[in-house]
Amino acid sequence: MTVDLFTPLQMGPLLLPNRIVMAPLTRNRCIDTIPGPLQAEYYRQRASAAFIISEATQISPQGIGYPNTPGIYSPEQVAAWRQVTDAVHAAGGRMFLQLWHVGRISHPSLQPDGALPVAPSAIKPAGEAVTYEGLKTFVTPRALKLDEIPGLIDAYLQATLNAREAGFDGVEVHAANGYLLDQFLRDGTNRRTDQYGGSIENRARLLLEVLQAVTGAWQAERVGVRLSPLNPFNDIRDSNPEATFSYVVRALNRFGLAYLHVTEWGADKPGAAGPPFDLFRLREIYEGIYMTNGGYDKARANAVLAAGKTDLVAFGKLFLANPDLVERFAKDAPLNEPDESTFYGGNSHGYTDYPFLEEQ
Repeated sequence: MTVDLFTPLQMGPLLLPNRIVMAPLTRNRCIDTIPGPLQAEYYRQRASAAFIISEATQISPQGIGYPNTPGIYSPEQVAAWRQVTDAVHAAGGRMFLQLWHVGRISHPSLQPDGALPVAPSAIKPAGEAVTYEGLKTFVTPRALKLDEIPGLIDAYLQATLNAREAGFDGVEVHAANGYLLDQFLRDGTNRRTDQYGGSIENRARLLLEVLQAVTGAWQAERVGVRLSPLNPFNDIRDSNPEATFSYVVRALNRFGLAYLHVTEWGADKPGAAGPPFDLFRLREIYEGIYMTNGGYDKARANAVLAAGKTDLVAFGKLFLANPDLVERFAKDAPLNEPDESTFYGGNSHGYTDYPFLEEQ
């Protein structure tokens, strides 16, 4: 049987009606750290996806890195997210929450009591932080102390329990794009000399301990993980990404996760994050459901599915501009063009006002 975007897929307890996943997309439109009615409408509109992965959501006040991004650590946030998941479920959809800690990609102005951001090592990233006062040069972060790591893992565990209470169908552990767990994985950002640094096994330890905790809080078939082996975003680099991520993916096999989500971003910049390699080698290592992401259109997505290179394809900008992307793909209908000026921050414009096919 030839698999395409419209072939159903059983993913743990969830029967996915298609393989068109909505990728996690930071939109900076929450009320401080609390989602509101605008988010409920935005996600409800996109409920025809195989499932939705929420915008990245910080697991603790320390985890924040951008203005108006949501959290999942307070009762108010849990109650607000429940309004979102209720709306998605009422429209027939499924939704995972992406668990986020940005690590060094923060700024004291965003942190509780103006504290320094934390990281595996005190290495300042190149670039600028996005703050409520505009762009500010990144600061040198503080290296996490060994005795702080159990509390960090507990924050992931509690965030998972909170996501479950908020009505999500699962969680995705964000270990990509230069944020905290990715910072631990890479030898360019992790210079620790304890059990969380040095060898690949040590650098992967935190991610695996986080997954152990998260899958203890909710069965593994409700948990996914995202990796970005070649993405140089947030000044991230590794001397041997293929070795690092091959080890990580082999280690993931023991968990029986819902899926592994590997973004191809950075593959178009060979060497920027370290020596390049064919990311689909990770597909050959991984024994579960594999999801790819990276600027796919319908034709390319169907091609990689038919070739057996992936089980799911996540779409970002196309879902942003086309709430009914599934219907448009089914009918080979023209697509709305995304308005990049409205990607981050603002109101309903460029968020919930993209027209549906029937309105055109």
